[in-house]
Amino acid sequence: MPELPEVEVVRAGLEPAVTGAVVAGVEVLEPRSLRRHLAGADDFEARLVGRRLTGAVRRGKFLWLPVEPRDGEAPVAVLGHLGMSGQLLLRAPGAEPDRQLRVRLALEHPEHGDLVVAFADQRIFGSLALDPLEPTADGAAGGRGTAAALVPQHVAHIARDPLDPAFDDDAVVARLLRRRTGIKRALLDQTLVSGIGNIYADEALWAARLHADATTDRLRGPAVRRLLAEVRLVLERALADGGTSFDAQYVNVNGASGYFSQRLNAYGQQGRPCPRCGTPIVREAFMNRSSHRCPRCQRRPRAA
Repeated sequence: MPELPEVEVVRAGLEPAVTGAVVAGVEVLEPRSLRRHLAGADDFEARLVGRRLTGAVRRGKFLWLPVEPRDGEAPVAVLGHLGMSGQLLLRAPGAEPDRQLRVRLALEHPEHGDLVVAFADQRIFGSLALDPLEPTADGAAGGRGTAAALVPQHVAHIARDPLDPAFDDDAVVARLLRRRTGIKRALLDQTLVSGIGNIYADEALWAARLHADATTDRLRGPAVRRLLAEVRLVLERALADGGTSFDAQYVNVNGASGYFSQRLNAYGQQGRPCPRCGTPIVREAFMNRSSHRCPRCQRRPRAA
């Protein structure tokens, strides 16, 4: 599943193309891709055609395109979640349709002319929806790409991510230390800290020399702060590299792959020497997925 760097790359690619553009047409080829829009495809089209988009915003793994409000109308946005294989691609109006095209938005931009935002999704786990915007709980901007203190209703429960200027390190450290859970489970809890998935959790834990099962209530504040610093560093490096692509399912808006996979130290590196000490990286079962670690640098915690 795309994580924060991959979704941010998509958001940044969409931003100049959609900001100020008017939706000239909507084509829904797969109704399941609107599962979050409970009113259905006809309502999605009717409420969106003729409306102007004002930007592209992201929090964690969610992104949204705010719609310019009309007088007396509550603010809404086109909310997107990429799921396992969703792609938001920029296409020319006459381009050959993408193989897994599910939803097509035809746009008219005052500077860039006519263009298409194509939502392609092989596994149909991703979705688009028109979602109401509501005030943020802390009064800060809703996410990356906006100054408005608004967030989609379906995203309001999602915590801020470590690259968000409003991310509160002190509050997150305090909440984490009060819990009694494995540190990797905490990193993957999107209500505590958003945007981190399996890849970047493994990379940050390797960098901080922490085992995935280290319990949060037995850690100390400095160790947690060091881990958050490593999380930020790995996210920023991945973002600079365009994200992590292992196959054609994650690409940017132009269809290009990211190349952070070439810099991974732990994730997917089982059997290869640890870049720090040379011990072979191991893969272990974790929550119906896998964890990757160095047995020497990331020793299993002692039983309480």
